[in-house]
Amino acid sequence: MYAEWAARLPGAVVWTNRPPVAGAPVVLPDGCMDLMWSEGRLLVAGPDTRAYVPPGPPAPFVGVRFFPGTAPALLGVPAHELRDRRVDLSDLWPAARVRQLRARIAAADPARALEETALDCAADAGPPDPLLRRLVGALDAGRPVGETADALGIGARQLHRRSLAAFGYGPKTLARVLRLQRALGLARSGLPYADTAARAGYADQAHFAREVRALAGMPLGELLHGPPAG
Repeated sequence: MYAEWAARLPGAVVWTNRPPVAGAPVVLPDGCMDLMWSEGRLLVAGPDTRAYVPPGPPAPFVGVRFFPGTAPALLGVPAHELRDRRVDLSDLWPAARVRQLRARIAAADPARALEETALDCAADAGPPDPLLRRLVGALDAGRPVGETADALGIGARQLHRRSLAAFGYGPKTLARVLRLQRALGLARSGLPYADTAARAGYADQAHFAREVRALAGMPLGELLHGPPAG
């Protein structure tokens, strides 16, 4: 069972997931990075460009999902170095620091301890880059990348370079990921697929379906309702 709630760190979400014995669902690209705790391990989930299928038997997880573009400054690693990867936190931070943090989390409520860790990281890193939040807001609203770059007063090359460090990929990929998440929210609310495609900014329903296959690795109907019986 999956549950999430707003963290005390602005824009972040604390979540828990205890998947069923049958297996955990795929994790879709969302523009975010996560700090996670599972069975005594601290992990960082980098930004995804495709669906991620957790390996091995299902295991319980607790995590903090950071607002898009904010995790690299908090964790001290450019996002593109972790693109489509899950790594141990000890690969990024000094081993002694990670051992102390593991002991702290193991002795406490993991969700609260992870949230405290995120707050500590934010205090050390300082305020997030406002340009990145404006970029996310504009692309999530469906504005074109070129128009957004002009509105932000930043050149295309610099925007791409800063996007790689903050999100793990360029602004066009970020726009695709945010559009997919926006569209899935509309479709899950019961809006017909054709109307969902139009409202989310796709050319048509076929375009929507192609993007779901490209980013989620499965047909739209299977993603929303599960594989067909039989």
